[in-house]
Amino acid sequence: MAGNNVLKLGIPAGSLQQSTAELFERAGYNIKFSSRSYYPTIDDGEIECLLIRAQEMARYVEQGVLDAGITGLDWILENEADVLEVCELVFSKVSRRPVRWVLCVPNDSPVKSVKDLAGKRIATEAVGLTKRYLEKHGVEARVEFSWGATEVKPPKLADAIVEVTETGSSLRANDLRIVDEVMQSTTRLIANRDAYQDEWKKNKLENISLMLSACLNAEGKVGLMMNVAKENLDEVLAILPALQKPTISALSSPDWVDVITIVEESVVRNIIPQLKLMGATGIVEYPINKLID
Repeated sequence: MAGNNVLKLGIPAGSLQQSTAELFERAGYNIKFSSRSYYPTIDDGEIECLLIRAQEMARYVEQGVLDAGITGLDWILENEADVLEVCELVFSKVSRRPVRWVLCVPNDSPVKSVKDLAGKRIATEAVGLTKRYLEKHGVEARVEFSWGATEVKPPKLADAIVEVTETGSSLRANDLRIVDEVMQSTTRLIANRDAYQDEWKKNKLENISLMLSACLNAEGKVGLMMNVAKENLDEVLAILPALQKPTISALSSPDWVDVITIVEESVVRNIIPQLKLMGATGIVEYPINKLID
């Protein structure tokens, strides 16, 4: 292995750490963490991992301390980092939906819109995002950095907060209501622009991107295969909500074909009984680990 052929990759510490490791594992990479080290091990000698907070990731990637890293679009924008986005990875610590940054106030607050916060105090971890949001709405307010436990600051320590949420449960538990959505954010694989000019590093990152995206594409999908009489083929194909065109192969019997397709797992329970009624036989459902378009 040549001396330059090592990719310095940032793994997000904190809430995204476990879900990132699980995604990499499904993609074929085994990442192990040590409680006393910020350098996780990975079973790829061409990758050197560094565990770092998602909030800081984009800055270190922009500066070239890291060749690439995984972080949210929110923290890229918060840092105003000039980085290259390799791919979007729609996953988070709880769900497979974007996280939301929302403007919140106590349930009994008279505030109805962002305009009502002129001259008020807003606590948030995303100071830059919040200031730009207020500027867009022509509102001048005092924005203070919150070191954590932001939800408990209103009403004594702040009139409002801008906080990230996935389910809204923490906001409801603290008697907060959402006034407006500031932005939605998903996870991104980003790269340093100079590093991406290196052909080896670019190729390595594109391979990682391909495998990670393939795992996410396969989520919630299964394969179906079955034998179908040719006389019933059109009827069978009409009820298959194929994500890709079904593969139809000849069998030893000239009157039958083999049909293979990929469908959403949620529809299988309704489709298989219909297929059975249409005379399909040898119906097999199987898991899909990766899906590459």
